[in-house]
Amino acid sequence: MALDIIDREPKEVRRLIREGVIQCPTTGMCGGYAQGNLVILPEELAWEFLLFCQRNPKACPLLEVSDAGSRSFPLTAEGSDITRDIPRYRVYEYGVCTGEYTDVSELFEEYQKTRGKLVSFLIGCSFSFETALLEAGIPVRQIEEGVNVPMFHTNIPCTPAGVFTGSMVVSMRPIPHRQVSGAVAITASMPRVHGAPVHVGYPEILGIKDINKPDFGDPVTIYDGEVPVFWPCGVTPQAVVMNSRPPFVITHSPGHMFITDIKNAELKN
Repeated sequence: MALDIIDREPKEVRRLIREGVIQCPTTGMCGGYAQGNLVILPEELAWEFLLFCQRNPKACPLLEVSDAGSRSFPLTAEGSDITRDIPRYRVYEYGVCTGEYTDVSELFEEYQKTRGKLVSFLIGCSFSFETALLEAGIPVRQIEEGVNVPMFHTNIPCTPAGVFTGSMVVSMRPIPHRQVSGAVAITASMPRVHGAPVHVGYPEILGIKDINKPDFGDPVTIYDGEVPVFWPCGVTPQAVVMNSRPPFVITHSPGHMFITDIKNAELKN
């Protein structure tokens, strides 16, 4: 990733994404600014999904909810376009991913013309606390290796709400043994972007069979003296969508996030 992209302001990076210049995962971009996961769904399901987020705040910490029919998150990113400001989107129909897109504006508008209004949810992302880890001298392996963060289905059940049921997805970062307590302390202070890990070490306890074969994202190197640390992940709603099978949902593609104008420091406790 080019350094000039990493250091640009969020509004400028969103413009580059909208223009198709940036189509890669957003890990490491706009250091110090919060990133978010996206879920867009029919208005008639919005209340049940809001309840799901409230009942599962570790996996789904809400940053903003749009007005019905709106394509902007005005509180976290003034002037944004939800349908074009993410590098890659996924569309699910009855739980099946029917396509990936770099622009979903036409799908969004066509749905609203023919089937009703859509509501968009912005959910905190663990990419947001990575700057704080790096500043503390704690490595973030997927940034070092230039890949997407590894993410895994787990056996941790979410609390259901209406049609929405399923299990938590986690992201994994290898942390040196001596720095695990520091990583826990730093991330615990940021509950609006998933907060503290849910598990340290022993992936099999979470139902993960092979740490080198993530369900989403890419594998990363785990060196001797490091332990895998698992955080709640905002891809959980996508797993829940696949399990619950609502008729139409738009999400971000895993690792391709919405970059806000909110400083990470504003999300602490």
